[in-house]
This record gives sequence, C-alpha cells and structure tokens, in this order.
Amino acid sequence: MIYRIRFNKTRGNPGRGTVDHVWRIFDETGKETLVKHIELHGVTRGAKDPSGVDWNMVCEGEMSLDRNTSTATIKKVDTI
Repeated sequence: MIYRIRFNKTRGNPGRGTVDHVWRIFDETGKETLVKHIELHGVTRGAKDPSGVDWNMVCEGEMSLDRNTSTATIKKVDTI
C-alpha cells in the first residue's frame, strides 16, 4: 500500500486532533489517520498530492498503529 503523509496544519481545531496530532496519513482509498508520531521503514520519497498543489511524503509498505502512543509505523513489505 502507498501512504501519503502530510503535516497537520489544522491540528488542535475541532475534528482535527489535538495540537500534538501533527501528522495526517492518507491510504490509497483516501482514508485519513491523524497521529502524533510516525516511523517510516519503507521506501519513502517526496511527491505532490493529487491536486498538484501541496507536497507529501509518500511511503510504501504496511502501516500499523499504536493507539497508546498515537504512533503510526510503516514498514516495508517483504515479497517472496
């Protein structure tokens, strides 16, 4: 799966997480996840978002969430 990662410019606003939720992660379906921390262990690069206006980090892999620490970890998927 490919994830687009953006800084949360609206953090702290209603429905946008706390001021500590600094990352917005979008999966390929457009589902958004707000987190405080990210760990990227997959292939990562910069890319423009689909509108062509803002920049994202794009990471390929499989995401897991630690809800206790609000950390998203994206790891490279090994293919055999």
